[in-house]
Amino acid sequence: MSRLTIDEIYEHVKGVCFKTGPPGLVGVETEWFVIDRNAPARCVPLSRVQAAMEAAGAPPAGSRITYEPGGQLELSSPPQRGAAAAYAAIARDIAHVGAHLAEEGLALEGRGTDARPMEFQATEGRYRCMREYFGEFGLRMMCGTASLQVCLDIGADDKDAARRWRLAHALGPMLVAAFANSPGPSGRSSRQIVWETLDQGRTAPVGGDDPVEAWTRYALDAQLMLIRDGWVAAPGMTFREWAATGRPDVGDLAYHLSTLFPPVRPQGWLELRMIDALPEPYWPVPLAVATALLDDPLAADVAEEATEPARDRWREAARDALTDPVLARAARRCFEAALDALPRLGADTLVPQVEAYAHRFVERGRCPADERSPVPAKLDAYPAVPGVPAGPPATTAEEEPTWT
Repeated sequence: MSRLTIDEIYEHVKGVCFKTGPPGLVGVETEWFVIDRNAPARCVPLSRVQAAMEAAGAPPAGSRITYEPGGQLELSSPPQRGAAAAYAAIARDIAHVGAHLAEEGLALEGRGTDARPMEFQATEGRYRCMREYFGEFGLRMMCGTASLQVCLDIGADDKDAARRWRLAHALGPMLVAAFANSPGPSGRSSRQIVWETLDQGRTAPVGGDDPVEAWTRYALDAQLMLIRDGWVAAPGMTFREWAATGRPDVGDLAYHLSTLFPPVRPQGWLELRMIDALPEPYWPVPLAVATALLDDPLAADVAEEATEPARDRWREAARDALTDPVLARAARRCFEAALDALPRLGADTLVPQVEAYAHRFVERGRCPADERSPVPAKLDAYPAVPGVPAGPPATTAEEEPTWT
């Protein structure tokens, strides 16, 4: 393959990462910890989960099953026309997976972090290089975190893509705060704190008014995590420096882009990566809210205004969630706008879940982390995060939530 010039890198980003077209397709990726009901404090061997899934057969709605290094199970739905269809498809596949795991005494658990002892179970060269690149703190990210990712179209044209890019970033802190579900010593979304502070050059928000320019510069200036030829980890240069040697081709660029993990990642669609994993029945709520606020024009206008004061409050969102008054105001207005928009988008079926979530959490300035039982000692053992002050501990509910 031909070697890349800087101009060709920009062309790839514009033509592939920011491929435009009429919005409307929606996808969702749900990550789950797998729990042994008879030994919930122990990690489940990945081989046991894989055997159960092989016996179960393919999910009926076509979701793809993959596994994270700690054994987390990920279900990625095919793109669907609208939030209601995306929910129906992935819900069917989650039920399929859950039923077959139950036959083996296993269960899916939706939360942002895992308090069990970590076990690195991956064998692929990519994950071995990631472990070497990130070190022990990266092990916490790879093996002990889980998220829910909402995937939405880039936009109808370049102008629309820029608007949606800016709005997705503005929504980010509100989404972190509203769905924080990983209490720890540094805040209510310790998962987000782990990710954001891991490697600022590849996990911090991108932002910028010109998405192609911003993402290209971000990618060029990020350190290479690995070189696939021989699986060389941490080769000690940026992609810009590697490109100057004339060695990388378009396949190397595409792979490098897959090793960047900002909260909003363009992949031909916008992948919103900042949301903690949630349990039943509330995991569909971020799917519904994010889709409504980006795809409905009236809701988007409200969200743009509501989130402007909170657009840079990533740290406060992860630490304080909706106890932060600026984020709480933004979340209330955004949930109201989303509830108004869902019927216009043909997603009436999702309204009851969003209403229930708003009443239980958003209207009260709370998040799921505030209802978790006292932070277990193993979770307190998270390594200190450089530059992140320890926030107030997550509050404790008087009784264990039932999530019904």
